[in-house]
Amino acid sequence: MRESLGADPFSATVYVFRAKRADRIKLVFWYGTGLCLFVKRLEDGIFRWQIEDGVMRLSAALLSALLEGLDWRAYPRGTRDAGANASG
Repeated sequence: MRESLGADPFSATVYVFRAKRADRIKLVFWYGTGLCLFVKRLEDGIFRWQIEDGVMRLSAALLSALLEGLDWRAYPRGTRDAGANASG
């Protein structure tokens, strides 16, 4: 992550990656003693997001909506300020 994204993988940031088919996402984050990988696949539907410049910042609420497979783009723009970085 440091080389390809220019980001610190040991920070408190959650990095989110979406598969090309958009039915799977992976979250990578540092949890004190090591890196953790969380993978989720939707049985029906796709993970929806819109990325500008390869990075987007999400609040905890928007990250939760993304993980549930909801179309979080309908949320007010002011709530998309901090939390996770997403790539894909």
